Amino acid sequence: MRQPASLTRIVGIANVLVIVVAVAGLSLLPGEPRPPGGQARTEQRSAEPKAAATPEGSPGPPTPSPVGQPPGAVATPEFARQVRANEAGLVPVLMYHRVLAKRIASLDRTPTQLRDELEKLAKKGYVPITAREFVTGDIRVPAGKFPVVLTFDDGHRSHFGLDASGAPRPDSAVGVIEDVARRYPGFRPTATFWINREPFGLRDHDAQAAAVRWLVEHGYEVANHTWSHPDLRRLKRKKVQEQIVRIERLLGKLGAPPSETMALPYGSLPRGKKPARTGSWDGTRYDFAGVFLAGAEPSLSPYAKKFDRGAIQRIQSNGKKGECRKWCSQYWLEWLDKHPGERFVSDGDPERISMPENLRGNIVAKRGREVIVY
Repeated sequence: MRQPASLTRIVGIANVLVIVVAVAGLSLLPGEPRPPGGQARTEQRSAEPKAAATPEGSPGPPTPSPVGQPPGAVATPEFARQVRANEAGLVPVLMYHRVLAKRIASLDRTPTQLRDELEKLAKKGYVPITAREFVTGDIRVPAGKFPVVLTFDDGHRSHFGLDASGAPRPDSAVGVIEDVARRYPGFRPTATFWINREPFGLRDHDAQAAAVRWLVEHGYEVANHTWSHPDLRRLKRKKVQEQIVRIERLLGKLGAPPSETMALPYGSLPRGKKPARTGSWDGTRYDFAGVFLAGAEPSLSPYAKKFDRGAIQRIQSNGKKGECRKWCSQYWLEWLDKHPGERFVSDGDPERISMPENLRGNIVAKRGREVIVY
């Protein structure tokens, strides 16, 4: 449908300004959505009903962004090309365990090591999102920036705790994340914590509830890592389901929403694989949007045809020594820097999925979004 000439000139000028700002700073400014026009090469991703039409020449209301997240742009092929968007690319899902002043096991990180890694991510343009946001494709990252998923297993006391003033302990994982976010405003303070039966080393129910409430209210995800951290492959189906349901019930009592993600203890899938993602026990059902392994390489885009939401890859946080010479975070983050065409780059528009034209065949045409290629 043709737009009035005056509106076309206004929209054209606005888009030029947006592109200039994006190229200069790769950050977004709020803008009114632009209806997809004849020059935009798009594909409708599903047959979901469209919103009610607005009067001709009148842009619809902007898509709201969650509190604390940047407003979206409206992606076009021209804009996607300018910011080199590639939402078919790889996403680092980083796996952390204990955060200790003195490391005991190879999986441990010190607060200084965690801070150094997060600062490097912030400087390079990575923006944290939760595991839930990742698997559901709700990726609200500024144009030209890269999503990263920070995940912490086991709900260890070093992950979270409040000091006497009611603030996160500075040496805890959350304390470090919050501090880095204060000093790098584009670095969103969020992460996913997968917990067991004593979340954050707490045994008192009220203390557990207070911890979970603080995290949820501040935009963190708290979700399922089974009741007692067994190797699920060694258990029968009903025992697997019991392990998952018992922690799910605890999370509900503590005020967390139903889990949409879970991390496998030891990265070990149960026999048959399916019980980790969906099942029931004692009248309680669960159905996760994503199940995460223990590490080795970056994850495929959640929009990719080959994305397996029942076995999502993660990367262990560590340097390049011993077994980590090729499989841990320092190696893979350096590899992504050297292969930028392989990395997920946001178009800044959560309603559209943008990528180079030669990657279009890698994407599943679902989720009610438009696919934009350039």
